[in-house]
Amino acid sequence: LRLRILDGKKVALIIDFAETIAPAAEVSSLSGEDRNSVVILKRWAQNPVFLQADVTVCLVTENLVELHQGLVQSPGVASITIPLPNEAERLDYIRSLVAVTPLPAGSDVSEETLAKLTAGLKRLQLRGIIADAVENRRPLTAKFLSQRKKELIEAESGGLLEFIESRYDLSMVAGHEAAKKKLYDAAAAIRAGRTDVLPMGYVICGPVGTGKTFLTTCFAGEMGIPVVKLKNFRSMWQGVTEGNLERVLSLVKAMSPIAVIVDEADAQLGDRSSAGDSGVSNRVFAQIAQFMGDTELRGKVIWFLLTCRPDLIPVDLKRQGRAEEHIALFYPDTEEERLALLRAMQKKTGTRVVSPEAERRFLERADSLSGADIEAVLVRAKMKSALEQDAAVDAEDLLVALEDFIPPSYPTEIELQVLAAVLECTSKGLLPARYRDMDRAEIIRRANELAQLVRD
Repeated sequence: LRLRILDGKKVALIIDFAETIAPAAEVSSLSGEDRNSVVILKRWAQNPVFLQADVTVCLVTENLVELHQGLVQSPGVASITIPLPNEAERLDYIRSLVAVTPLPAGSDVSEETLAKLTAGLKRLQLRGIIADAVENRRPLTAKFLSQRKKELIEAESGGLLEFIESRYDLSMVAGHEAAKKKLYDAAAAIRAGRTDVLPMGYVICGPVGTGKTFLTTCFAGEMGIPVVKLKNFRSMWQGVTEGNLERVLSLVKAMSPIAVIVDEADAQLGDRSSAGDSGVSNRVFAQIAQFMGDTELRGKVIWFLLTCRPDLIPVDLKRQGRAEEHIALFYPDTEEERLALLRAMQKKTGTRVVSPEAERRFLERADSLSGADIEAVLVRAKMKSALEQDAAVDAEDLLVALEDFIPPSYPTEIELQVLAAVLECTSKGLLPARYRDMDRAEIIRRANELAQLVRD
């Protein structure tokens, strides 16, 4: 480099996969070669000879957090982010490809539709899809494109995002009428393009077995936009967790409008505590909080935080401006709601049995059964029927399974989860009648008492 500078040459040095030369880690944990690389690059960034000459050193990395932070934060270094192509950029690129190699005969997607359906894909991936269709003379259909995009996105995220393709809609959900009304309204606003009236996100809470995951999955079938589930992005290796999260958030932003489901959110998202993990939890929390609070993404990225312990989710994530709407689900209150839940579970499991005797016996025990318990009873009835090689589940199978079933009993934990949902709920209309006018101070006192019992 110095010889080139002495000759008066302009120099541009491009180092690809820079994270393999100067990886993000504590200096003490770097190998001798990596420490040497970091020192050399930092010296180049501050070298007065290089600064005066026409020298550019370009480090290329997929995720900035995977690069050594001492280098990233150096005053002689500028960070330039190249986002994934938006719809207009994808359309220009697709037109340039199709002008040279037209799509195979029988393709049912136009260039505009192809650009719209490939949100979140890179140009290389677009070229690969079109080249594959042309080389194999396979018509490019919307169905094939949807499946291929799902595979590419899941692979690009390293398996950290899972596409949710629900076979159900909200009509499959029994009870929870007030909660469904809120979600129906949100789905209508999405279809009408009124993303400005949507909350930034939802906290879906309630005791175990109330159908939080099923309700959200059914909402996915109602919305008409892509829905993904955020899987465990944490790693035992330093710097990898933050890199995983940055990759996932970049993909989510590029695929907007999109809904993101985080199951067991109280355990997944972490908090500001950095004890024992070198500050990973603190940095992850800051990344997620900053992304969720970006009001430019209102109606474009909708978060669903699912938990039975909403009190364990940090206030910073569930405040107004982030997960704004808190929907609480509870066990059915009336006989009509309990029978509706039984029939919905029968429909879901394919065990439609009309038996007044079975329904009467069910109602006698319904106080102690959650939706998950009812599903377990119906699955047992199906197993009994299958083992006896019956054509279908009958009333006797259902009665035997119901009599044999003993639901798990965690009264202290269940009561705590119910009270946590009551305290978290942001709409009085979602609360059962017995909780609406209950003294809030008494609920807090009892919840704190139960939380202490659970900890002990």
